[in-house]
Amino acid sequence: MNFLQDVDVVTIGESMVLFQPAISEGTINYAPLFMKSVGGAESNVAIGLSRLGMKTRWISRVGQDPFGDFILSTLAGEGVDVSQVKRDTQAPTAVFFKESKGYGDPNVYYYRKHSAASKLSNHDIEDSWFQAARHLHVTGITPALGEHTTEMIKQAMIKAREVGLTVSFDPNLRRKLWTEEKARDTLLSLIPHCDVFLPGLDEAEFLLGENTEEQYCTEFLKLGPKLVVLKLGTRGSMAMYEDQVVEAKAFKVSSVVDTVGAGDSFAAGLLSVLLSGQHPFEPEKLASTVPAALERANIMGALATQFKGDWEGTPSLKEVEAIQQGKQATTR
Repeated sequence: MNFLQDVDVVTIGESMVLFQPAISEGTINYAPLFMKSVGGAESNVAIGLSRLGMKTRWISRVGQDPFGDFILSTLAGEGVDVSQVKRDTQAPTAVFFKESKGYGDPNVYYYRKHSAASKLSNHDIEDSWFQAARHLHVTGITPALGEHTTEMIKQAMIKAREVGLTVSFDPNLRRKLWTEEKARDTLLSLIPHCDVFLPGLDEAEFLLGENTEEQYCTEFLKLGPKLVVLKLGTRGSMAMYEDQVVEAKAFKVSSVVDTVGAGDSFAAGLLSVLLSGQHPFEPEKLASTVPAALERANIMGALATQFKGDWEGTPSLKEVEAIQQGKQATTR
């Protein structure tokens, strides 16, 4: 058996090569030059946690192609363990394009059908994925990618808990990838297999219909998680465990450059505090960590909107702590 270093968080999912017009507010059809980067919800979380001082492992399949090389070298350069990623000689690494017109959320165009990661199945799951790890983080994107990815993610969540890991689940709804009925049924079926569920307010409404924020949390808790964290956008966030409700105001920023990746940065901030000790989802532990976790998550999510790209602007632990203490780092 290969020796694997201890890691705090394992993530599973697809990362793609991201292309954006080099001009900050240019449209794709007339852009002569594009900037290249890496994007993917799960790898965004892995990078965010790595920058916050935690050890992370990202698991996926990428093509045996230059785009796959680029993704692996980028994540490894950010301190993420990519030793369990498989290379596919038959299927390519996915790409996607993003454009901003200066108003509203960016337009995103995916080219990920039949990608290497879409071929993930139960046959790929290995004990080494979870070796020397404490926590698994997954999203609702991966189940939508391929014929067998839903069952793979479900079995990975079950397997992780069987071997002692805790599990977080962000629905990260992507309507372009599947029908609404299938998305709703699949996402609801995965909630019982996690310890913390991280929906946005719009995702909660999609899954349960119109309701109050506290009722959303109550209904999700009934499905099995020990903690539900509801992202409220410009109003901040709230969490519920047992009968306890904790709310945190948003961290204010003067303008928004790009909202893509904000939820992933939020998740990284939250998990970096929640996983700071043993038995992180016991009520006594949550009582001490949830307020600080929501505060850091709100800061991380807000700061992510200040940069183009999915993760490039993710702050370090030192920078976040300085913000929380009301200080500003010396820049010159």
